[in-house]
Amino acid sequence: MSGAAHELDDESGCDTVKLGRQESLRLLAGAAYGRVVFSHQALPAIRPVNHLLDDGMIIIRTRLSVQLASIVRADGGTGEVVAYEEADELDPILHTGWSVVVTGFARSVTDPTRVARYRRLLRPWVNKTMNAVIEIEPKIVTGIRLVPHP
Repeated sequence: MSGAAHELDDESGCDTVKLGRQESLRLLAGAAYGRVVFSHQALPAIRPVNHLLDDGMIIIRTRLSVQLASIVRADGGTGEVVAYEEADELDPILHTGWSVVVTGFARSVTDPTRVARYRRLLRPWVNKTMNAVIEIEPKIVTGIRLVPHP
C-alpha cells in the first residue's frame, strides 16, 4: 500500500547523546547553513541562512527588507528580539547525525569596521543585496547526536 507508515521495532532506533555547549557550537560553526527562526505577525517564521561564528556570536547577513532585519531594527538595538539558529547534519538512511539549536538575542551590527569584515567573510548565497548584518548572542545552546544503537 502506497504511503503506508513503516512499523519500527523499539530496539532498532538510534541512541540520543546530549552534546555540551562547546561541542554544539563547534558543530554549528562547521555547518554550511542553518535556519533562523523569528516571530513574524505573532507566528514563527523560518529562513535558511549561511552564518559564521565569531567571538562567540552567530553572524548572519540579510536584506533590510527581510522581516528579521526589520524586527531587529524596530527593536532599537536593545537585544529584546529572540532568534533561534538551528543547524543539523542527518543521514536519512542510517538515521544518524547531529542537531544543534541556539536561542538568543538578535541585534543589528552597526560598527562599520565589523560590518565590512563580515561582508568579506560571509558571502550570501542568493543574488540580492544583503545590506544588514545581524548577530545572535547564544543564551541557550542545546545539541544532540544520533548514534547507532549497539
